[in-house]
Amino acid sequence: GEGGWGGGRGKRGPGQVQGTVFPNPNFDPMIDAQMIGGALQGFDRCDKDVLIDILTQRCNAQRQMIAQTYASVYGRKVPHNVYRENLDGHFKDVIVGLMYSPPAYDAHELWHAMKGAGTEENCLIDILASRTTSDIFQMKEVYLMQYGNNLDQDIYSETSGHFRDALINLVQGMREEGYTDPGIAMQDAMVLWEACQRRTGEHKNMLQMILCNKSHQQLFMDFEQFQNISGQDIATAIAECFDGYFQELLLAIVSCVRDKPSYFAYRLHCAIHDFGFHNKTIIRILVARSEIDLMNIKQRYKERYGKSLFHDIKRFASGHYEKALLAICCGDAEDY
Repeated sequence: GEGGWGGGRGKRGPGQVQGTVFPNPNFDPMIDAQMIGGALQGFDRCDKDVLIDILTQRCNAQRQMIAQTYASVYGRKVPHNVYRENLDGHFKDVIVGLMYSPPAYDAHELWHAMKGAGTEENCLIDILASRTTSDIFQMKEVYLMQYGNNLDQDIYSETSGHFRDALINLVQGMREEGYTDPGIAMQDAMVLWEACQRRTGEHKNMLQMILCNKSHQQLFMDFEQFQNISGQDIATAIAECFDGYFQELLLAIVSCVRDKPSYFAYRLHCAIHDFGFHNKTIIRILVARSEIDLMNIKQRYKERYGKSLFHDIKRFASGHYEKALLAICCGDAEDY
């Protein structure tokens, strides 16, 4: 299952990986489309509360149906454009993000991370280190359709070195799913250990081939064997032996193998506290994980940092933007 494997260490089973946004049982796309139409055509200004109430209380599949119904009622095909015209700032980014299908949202984020001057490497790392093989195939397909470019070609031209090689490897979508072989774990661990010792280009390639292509379950075993033979944790070894974005990508993969919700809790905490509320990252993680494991991410955030994600968002965001983020986080009693 997505994100849940090996996470709870006996405390929570993979069956309990859950999001904060669920299908609405009383869903009527026609009523929603008309409510949204009315909200967008308000005389003085857009009724943002209506947008928040509807769009954060419907799952993505329901939002896609609202978009189709809206197009047939109002004769305007792409709801993203409608929202862009009527909304502004970070609030707009949240609403537009909610209206993409998950693969289209990933494609959109990757495109914007590479477009224009400079590349937002952390966005590439967040998405490509954490998505499943099928996620990657769907995202590549949409990327080609939406932007007329191959994702791997864009990554090739916008990044460099071993970081680029590892990203290209991930984008190939060659990761085995679910496959494990305890016999191979010791061999892999030896290769990883030698790669950390020797650090040549060839060793870096061998290291990233293992981390980018083996199943998460296999890597979980590999890391335990690595600890046995080296007396060192794999994350510590990678942090000591490599640097730059290559190191960050490898550490992200290790973290996602061990516990995806913890990885995203860490990334949210960095985005909120180390980068002066990095809105793009916060919006991307909340929207993309809302139906997968955002409930777990919230739990890990509170366990690890002492304050709830809810508390930290309230502290730094404001207005309808804050309201929309908190609605996606779906506050329950312990959040306040």
